Amino acid sequence: MVHWLFSGRAVYSAFLCECRKGFSYQQKFGLVNVKLKWAKDKSLDAVVAAEKDLRAACFLVSIISSASHCFVPIYHLCRHRGQLGLPQDLKLSTFIRRYPNIFCESHVLLDSGGTRVPCFGLTPEAADVHHEGLNILQQNQKDILDRLCKLLMLTRDRMLPLQTIDQLKWDMGLPYDYRDYLITRHPELFSLVRLPDDRVGLKLLSWDDDLAVSQLQKNAVLQKEEDLRSNSLAFPIRFTRGFGLKRKCMEWLKEWQSLPYTSPYTDASHLDPRTDVSEKRIVGVFHELLHLTIRKKTERKNVSNLRIPLSLPQKFTKVFERHPGIFYISMKLNTQTVVLREAYDQQQLLVKNPLVDVRERFASMMREGFLDRSRGLYNKTTSAGVKKDPSNVTCSNQLTGTGFSYEDESDCNLFSEYYSDELMPDPS
Repeated sequence: MVHWLFSGRAVYSAFLCECRKGFSYQQKFGLVNVKLKWAKDKSLDAVVAAEKDLRAACFLVSIISSASHCFVPIYHLCRHRGQLGLPQDLKLSTFIRRYPNIFCESHVLLDSGGTRVPCFGLTPEAADVHHEGLNILQQNQKDILDRLCKLLMLTRDRMLPLQTIDQLKWDMGLPYDYRDYLITRHPELFSLVRLPDDRVGLKLLSWDDDLAVSQLQKNAVLQKEEDLRSNSLAFPIRFTRGFGLKRKCMEWLKEWQSLPYTSPYTDASHLDPRTDVSEKRIVGVFHELLHLTIRKKTERKNVSNLRIPLSLPQKFTKVFERHPGIFYISMKLNTQTVVLREAYDQQQLLVKNPLVDVRERFASMMREGFLDRSRGLYNKTTSAGVKKDPSNVTCSNQLTGTGFSYEDESDCNLFSEYYSDELMPDPS
C-alpha cells in the first residue's frame, strides 16, 4: 500500500512536469462529426431556477449597505440597474417591494419639485446576513485572490477587460466592489491597463506555477496509472437518467477520453483546431473555468466574449452541446446556463464555498418575503414602520437638501417609479 502511494505520487509529479512543458506529439485525430442530443435534467434546472432574482437582490443589498445613509433614494439605485439583470419592463421599485423582509421603504426625501421620493434600506435581518457574508469574504480572501489570478492565467496575455470580469464576478463570488476591495489593495498582483479598444483591463503582473494546476490535474491521483503516464486524463462523465447513448457515440467518447490532455494553463498554439485533441483542450478550459465559480455554473453569454483572450477557435461554445455528459445547458430563467455536471448530486452541490450558504439564506428570505407580501402582510408592516422607525428621522435630516431634480435622471424612467406598483406600460 505504501509503495503504491509513493509510486503514484511520483507518476503524478512527472505528469505535472510534462503538462507544464506542453505536448510535442503528432496530431492524428480529426474532429469527429458526432452530435449528442440534449436531454432535460430537472434537478439541475431546479438549481438554476432557485437563484431567480437572487443576484439582483444581493447586489442591491451590497449597494445599500455601502451607502453613507441608512436609506438610499430610488434614483441612486436606478444608476446600478444595468448590473442587476432585471427585465426591462420591470420597475426597480416594484422588484424591491417584492421582498419586504430584506428591504424596508420610507418616503422621507423630497425632490426639488416637492414630490416624495421612495428610499430603501435594509431590514435588521438582511443587514446581519450581509455582514456575515462580508466576514466570510474577509476570511477567504486568499481563495478569492487565487481564483481571480487563475482566471487571468487562463488567458493568453494574463489580462481581461474589467467589463468581462464584471460579468463573471457574481458566479466567482467576488465582492460587489472587488475593484476597491481586491485590486487596489494588491498592487503587487494586479495592474489596471488601457486596452486598444479604449476599455480598462485588469492585468496579472506575475505568473504563479503553484496555481497553474487545473482541477482535473489535482484529481489525477484518482485516475489510472497508465493514463497518467500517457497524459490521457479523462473527464468525469454523468448523463441524465435515462439518457440513451448510441453505440457509435459510446465508442467515440471512449476514444476521445483517451486523447492527450492539454492543461488550460499551457500554451496550446501548436494544436490544430480541427482536431478532437484541440476540442479536448477547449473542454478543459471551460471545465477549469466552471471550477473557479462558487456554484460551478455560469450563463453562456458570460463566456461568449472570451474567444480571443482564451485563444479559442470560432464557435467554441459548441463543446457544450457535444459533451452533455460533462456540461448541462439549462434553459431556465429565459437564458442558457452552463452547469458542470460532476459538481452536483441531484440538486446538492458536492463541495460548497462558504459564501453559498449566505446566498441560500437570502434566497430563503426572498421566498418568505414574497409570500408574506402576497398575503397582505407587507402593507400592514410598512404603514406601521414608516411612522415608528426612528431611523427615518435621521435619514431625513441627512438626505434633504440634495438638490436633486427629476431631469438629472431622466434616462432611468424615474417618473414611473413613483406611481403604480405594476409593470411599466409598453411605450408603443
